[in-house]
Amino acid sequence: MYLNCHSYHSLRYGTIPIDELVKLAKACGVKALTLTDINTVTGIYDFYKECIANEIKPLVGMEFRENNKLLFVCIAKSNKGIAEICELRTKYNLAKTECPPLAPEMNNVFIIYPLENFPPALKNNEFIGLRPDQRTKIPRFKDKINKMVVFQPVTFRTQKEFNLHKILRAVDMNVVLCKLSNEDYCRPMDKMIPEMDLLAKYSEFNEFIDGASGDANEIIANTKMIIEACNFEFEFKAYRNKKYYTNSRESDRLLLTNLAYDGFKRRYDANDKVALARVEKELVVIDNLGFSGYFLITWDIIRYSMSRGFLHVGRGSGANSIVSYCLGITDICPIELNLYFERFLNPSRTSPPDFDIDWSWKDRDEILDYVFKRFDTKHVAFCGTMVEFKYRSIFRELGKVFGLPKEELDVLAKTPVEQHDKNKVTKLVHEYGKMLEKCPNMRSMHSCGILISEEPITNYTALEMPPKGFPIVQFDMHIAEDIGFEKFDILSQRGIGHINDSVELIKQNRGIEVDIRDVRIFKDEARCNEFLQRGKTLGCFYIESPAMRGLLRKLQCNNYKTLVAASSVIRPGVAKSGMMTEYVFRHNNPDKFEYFHPVFKEQLGETYGVMVYQEDVIKIGHHFADLDLADADILRRAMSGKTRSKQEFEGVRNRFFRNCEQKGYSEALSKEVYRQIESFAGYSFCKAHSASYAVESYQSLYLKAYYPIEFMVAVINNFGGFYRTEVYVHEARMAGALINTPCVNRSEYTTVLSGTEIYLGFIHLKSLDSKTGELIPLERERNGPYKSMEDFVTRIPIGIETLQILIFIGAFRFTGKTKNELVLEGRMLLANYKPENTTAVLFREPAKGYKLPELTRSRFEDAFDEIELLSFPVSFSPFDLLQTTHRGDVMGKDLLAHKNMMIRMIAYLVSIKQVPTTRGMMNFGT
Repeated sequence: MYLNCHSYHSLRYGTIPIDELVKLAKACGVKALTLTDINTVTGIYDFYKECIANEIKPLVGMEFRENNKLLFVCIAKSNKGIAEICELRTKYNLAKTECPPLAPEMNNVFIIYPLENFPPALKNNEFIGLRPDQRTKIPRFKDKINKMVVFQPVTFRTQKEFNLHKILRAVDMNVVLCKLSNEDYCRPMDKMIPEMDLLAKYSEFNEFIDGASGDANEIIANTKMIIEACNFEFEFKAYRNKKYYTNSRESDRLLLTNLAYDGFKRRYDANDKVALARVEKELVVIDNLGFSGYFLITWDIIRYSMSRGFLHVGRGSGANSIVSYCLGITDICPIELNLYFERFLNPSRTSPPDFDIDWSWKDRDEILDYVFKRFDTKHVAFCGTMVEFKYRSIFRELGKVFGLPKEELDVLAKTPVEQHDKNKVTKLVHEYGKMLEKCPNMRSMHSCGILISEEPITNYTALEMPPKGFPIVQFDMHIAEDIGFEKFDILSQRGIGHINDSVELIKQNRGIEVDIRDVRIFKDEARCNEFLQRGKTLGCFYIESPAMRGLLRKLQCNNYKTLVAASSVIRPGVAKSGMMTEYVFRHNNPDKFEYFHPVFKEQLGETYGVMVYQEDVIKIGHHFADLDLADADILRRAMSGKTRSKQEFEGVRNRFFRNCEQKGYSEALSKEVYRQIESFAGYSFCKAHSASYAVESYQSLYLKAYYPIEFMVAVINNFGGFYRTEVYVHEARMAGALINTPCVNRSEYTTVLSGTEIYLGFIHLKSLDSKTGELIPLERERNGPYKSMEDFVTRIPIGIETLQILIFIGAFRFTGKTKNELVLEGRMLLANYKPENTTAVLFREPAKGYKLPELTRSRFEDAFDEIELLSFPVSFSPFDLLQTTHRGDVMGKDLLAHKNMMIRMIAYLVSIKQVPTTRGMMNFGT
C-alpha cells in the first residue's frame, strides 16, 4: 500500500537508509513496497536486494519534483519502465530545464499525481494519490474516486528524524531553521504505520463518499492493481559493459589474437617460448570469459592516444597481463617481474578486469572526448560517487541552521569535539551531527571511472550533468560493479606532463629526439641507478619526497626491481605496520634475520618474507591459513577498501583464524600475521602497479640525469610535484641554468628556456591577472617586440597597479632604466595616455623626454620585490639576505656525517608534510 517511499538518497530530504526502510516495512507487515526517491534511482538496486532478502515485493520508480514542489510519481511496471523514467529525468537534467507539471506519454509506467496537481483527463496508467489527511476533500473530487489510489508518503520514522528532515531542508535551502515554512518540508504524518492500520483509515472514507460515485474499496483495489501489475526484476552480476568491439565474439577473438601476436614480435624475440606460451594461455582465458571486447576497447583508446603523440601509463593489475603488454596498454613485462596473470584475470572471476591508465593532465580531456564520441554518448557516462556529510561540513551546516555566527562556526569546525562549549545549541549540533554521519549530502563525479554499456545507459540510471561537462550516472562504483558494470579508469597526473614537456623541450632546445617510450634505454641505466642510490631524484615522479629519497638512500637502491619494492614499501600501510623498517634491515642484512614461518620464505623470498604487495595478502591467506583463492582475494579486496560486504569479510576473517588454529599455529603467531595483513588497509599497491610507477620514475630520472634543465622547466610548467616552484627553480640553477625573472620581451605565460637561460613565466606573478599575462606574449608575437614602456602601454590595456607589478619584477629591464625611473615614467604615460586615440595611429612618434630626478635603489630591494611578487627570491640566495654571517656548526654537505647527533645550523624550510596520527596531526619539516 506504500507507493511513495523516500530513502536518504532523496538528498537533503529523506532520512532513512535503504536497509532500515525495508526492515521497517517488514515490521509493519508490508508485503509490497515502492521506492520513489526524489529525481533519482540511486537506491533502487540495493533496495531490490533488501526486499528480496526480506520477502517483500519491490516496486521502483521516481518522484519528480521541481523547486520542492511534487509534480508526479512514476512507478515502473517493468525494467522497460525504469528505462522510460530514467530517459525522462535525463532529458531535463542534461538540458538543465525544469520538468513540466504533467508527465508525457509513458507506456510502461504508472503515474500518480497529487490531489493538488492532476490533468483534467487521466489516461489508463494515470491515477490520483489520495492521502489519509485529505478525506474531507473527497466531495469536491467524487467523480474521480475510480482513479484514486492510497497515497501515504514515507520520509522519516520518528519525531527526532522529522526534526532531522527539517534540518536537511534548511541546509538545502541555506536558511536558518526558523525561516522554513510548512511548504518547505513534509507533513508530520509522512511515516510508515502498520499496513492494517493504514487500510483501516481508508475504510473510514465512505462517510465522505457518495455511494453512486464509488467507495473506499475502489481506492484500495486500484492500489492493489498497481502493485500486482508492477514486476521489476533484476539480474545482478550480468555483464553489462559493451560486449563486442567488432560485431561478434568470434571476430573479437580473432582481432585480439592478431594484435597480440603482432605486439609479441615487437616486444620479444621470436624464439622466446616462455613468453609465447604465456600469450597463448592468456588469450584462451580472455576468450573463455568473454573479455576480448574489453581488451579491444582499451586498445582502441590507446591507439588513438598514440596517434596523437600522447604518452600514457597503463598501471594497476592490468600490467599482470602479457597480452596488455603486447597491445601497448602497459609497459611492464610480467615475465621479468614474475607477475601472475591470475591476480588480474582468472577462470573463477565473473566480473571484467579493469585497466588504470594515466595521461598527462593536459591531454586527458581530449581522450575523454574521444571515448564519448567513439562509443556513442548514449552508451557512455562517468561513474558517480556519493559525497557524505563530513566532520567539518556537519558542524558548519548545522551551526548555520541553528543561527550561529561565522566565528562560532569556525570554532566548531576546527577544534576537537571535547573542546566545544557545552551550551544548548552546541548540544543540538552534536546530537543531530551524529545522525548526519554517513548520510549522503550530494552526488558527484567519480574522478576517473567511465562506464561503456552495451544497452543505452539510461536503461539503468538517469544521467546528470556536472560542471565538468560529461554526464554521470546516479550510482557509485560499488553499485556499478554489483549490477554488472566494470569501469574504465581514465586518469591524469602531472608526472606524465613533466615527461611529455621535457621531450618536447629537448627537441626544441637541443635538436635531440628522445624515444621515452622505449623502456630499454633507461631502465637500469647506470647514471639513473647512481642518481637513485644517492636519492638525487627531486622532480621525478613518485620518488622525490624527502621520505622516499631517504628510503632510496637507506636501501642503496640501484636497480629496477628494488625500486619496484620501494614504491610499495613507502606506502602508509607497510610503513605503519613497522614492516618498512624491517624490510630495510633485511635488504641490507640478508643473513641476519629469521622468517616468521617457512611459508613466508617460500612465498615472499623476493621481499625477505615481508608483505609488500597486495598479492602477498593472497599468498599468505592461501598458503599460510589454507584459505581458498576466492577467500584470499576477498581478504585482499577488503584490505584494499574494495568490498562493501562486512558480513562476507567477517566470514573470511573467522575462517582465517579457525584454519590457523587447526594447523596448530600459536595464537600469537596468527594474530601477528593477521596484523601485518590488516595494516595494508587501503594503502598497499599490487606489484604490477608498483612496477608501472617504477617505470615512470625511471623515465623521469633518465630525463633529469641527461637533460636536467629541460626537465626542471617541464616540472615547473606542470605545477605538480611534492615541492613548490621555488625548489624546482633552485634545482634548475644547480644544474647550470641562468634564472631570469619575467621579461615582456622574452617571457611567455609559462616558463621558457633558451639554451641554458630560463625566463620565468607571467603565470608565476601572484597579483598579475591571467588575461594580461596571456596577452603580453600574444601581442608581441603579432606585432613584434616592445620598443619601450610607452610602446607597451599603447599596445596592452593596463592600469598603473598592474604596470607596477611588471616594473618591480624587472619586466622592463631591457629599457636600461631603474625601477624607480620606470614607475615615474609609467605614471606620467598613463596619466596622459588616451586609449581611444590609438587605433588610427599608423606611425607613432616617441614621447617627449621627461626630466626625472636621480633615484637610487638597493639590490636587496629587488630581492624583496621578487619575494613579494613571486614568493621567492631569484637574484639572491635566501641565505645571502640574512644580516647574520654565522652559519651554525654544520653545513648541509656534512649533515649525513652527524647522524643521531644534536647539531646547530641555519636552514631554509623547503616543505612541510602533514601526517595524521592516532593523536591528531604530525608535521615533518624538511
